Amino acid sequence: MTREIHDQFAKDYLSELLSHLGEVETSREVTSEVRQVDVYFIPAATPKDIDPKLLGLLAPMAKTAGLFEPFRNPPTPVEISNCLVKLFGVQGEQRRQARRENVSQTQLESPRLWILSPSISTPILRGFGAKPGESEEWPPGIYFLPKFFYTGLVAIHQLPVTPETLWLRVLGRGEVQKAAIDELVALPEANPLRRYLLEILASWRINVELSQNLDEQEKQELTMNLSPAYLRWREETFLEGRQKGLQEGLQEERRSMIENFLRVRFGEVDEQLSQIIESMLGLPTAELTVMLLNFSRSELLERFGQNR
Repeated sequence: MTREIHDQFAKDYLSELLSHLGEVETSREVTSEVRQVDVYFIPAATPKDIDPKLLGLLAPMAKTAGLFEPFRNPPTPVEISNCLVKLFGVQGEQRRQARRENVSQTQLESPRLWILSPSISTPILRGFGAKPGESEEWPPGIYFLPKFFYTGLVAIHQLPVTPETLWLRVLGRGEVQKAAIDELVALPEANPLRRYLLEILASWRINVELSQNLDEQEKQELTMNLSPAYLRWREETFLEGRQKGLQEGLQEERRSMIENFLRVRFGEVDEQLSQIIESMLGLPTAELTVMLLNFSRSELLERFGQNR
């Protein structure tokens, strides 16, 4: 159950982030033996709506098509092998499609598998022949399997605490995750990613609270880590709703005032007069008051388009 709740959160979370850079498909089935890729990503020709730099380390990870497999607990060798099988299945589909479309296989660019883990042990890294990234693009905590495995392992607990690694550190555990969520909550409200990610984190917190099958220690850890995001989301949602309610109340009050003016001036508010009220709501109060006091019925109807 822990895995299922984390999977749903991680899929929503990664989908929201990666959707700004391209096309995202979750729970993608791989043929032969049916398997599902947690998040399958295809980059867009040009980023959709934000500067890719805002995605930090996810941006270079998303330069090519990719399979993203996030784990709540460190994966076992068998679980990593199963992820590799998914990658090989996608590569097989790609080759078959290339043959159907008469595309040279030398032109194919293999998707890359990214395994995101809160931590990875040295024996696991050695067993799979994983080595640290060789370019400056990859900070500590990023490891790669031998070249033709097209696979990167992310040891989240080893990532440096920088803005570039924030989105990945949110997928960590314990103090690593708690610190990252606190950083996310503290982001400026103008950040285009903050609002939606707060909502996703709040949803995860609610699902954790409602779950009857989580280990008590796990539930306590997640509740503590996610509470700042949940509380901030709830506060901002409440304030937004309150502000919206106030605005709607003011609009209704203004509408009632206009109706009363028209009723006093012309005895009733018939269908023609009712139709111009909406157009009058946006006028400055001083201008509106002058019109309501001095304009004749025909002048009001002409001013707001009813006699045109």
